[in-house]
Amino acid sequence: MAFDFTLEKYEELCTTLLNNGYRTITVCDYINELPHKGFCILRHDVDRRPQNALRMAELENGLGITSTYYFRYPYTFRPEVVSKIAGMGHEIGYHYETLAKASGDYGRAIRMFEHELEEMRKTADVRTICMHGRPLSKHDNRDLWKVEDFRRFGLVAEAYLSIKNVRYFSDTGRSWNGKNNMRDFLCGQTNGSVSVDKTDEFIEYIKRQKPDRLYIVAHPERWSAGILGLGQSYMKDLLFNIGKRMLRAFRRFEYGDCIGHK
Repeated sequence: MAFDFTLEKYEELCTTLLNNGYRTITVCDYINELPHKGFCILRHDVDRRPQNALRMAELENGLGITSTYYFRYPYTFRPEVVSKIAGMGHEIGYHYETLAKASGDYGRAIRMFEHELEEMRKTADVRTICMHGRPLSKHDNRDLWKVEDFRRFGLVAEAYLSIKNVRYFSDTGRSWNGKNNMRDFLCGQTNGSVSVDKTDEFIEYIKRQKPDRLYIVAHPERWSAGILGLGQSYMKDLLFNIGKRMLRAFRRFEYGDCIGHK
């Protein structure tokens, strides 16, 4: 029996990309090069378990792949882990959530953002950022950039706002079809009617359709190395997905409309 969301299955996904002619790139690579086709942006949001991120980075390094790892500060930002991942050539980014932390206070959120970014830059060269969804918060951290310009902080991209016209797939909620997403979606994404659930289906889709412009998000905490970790990850995702559905229903009732968007 082949289990899904294991490091072995992730390696199969990466190998599929390589065997089908994709060049895997970081978010910063995309901004610097603006490639037209034949690429896959690989992004990892390190929401929990930074050691899982290190194992994933080592796997990618063995395949000759570089990707982007976004760390939450201070929750998953472990300088010793970050330094090892950066040393393999992977990009390090900031998984910010300060608007939610500041309960919607924009001034406080911006000051907190600047401080956390400065602290992270003591360990790594951080040039791109990515919001953390914080589904229990009513605040979308991306809204910070409605009143401020992230480029003022020496940054070149926000991983949701700066990339358009790609086929975007995220493993949020233990599925590739987005059914459990609350905020994990891309403005201008072009998935059309594509609907894949399990990783094997996603792999077959890549082999069959070979979309020119791919953007894949894989959360390291979800991809386990052993059966025990797999079981724990599965139960956590199951409970989170139930909670998200309840929260989504509550917000629809409270606000009278669909609250879209991890």
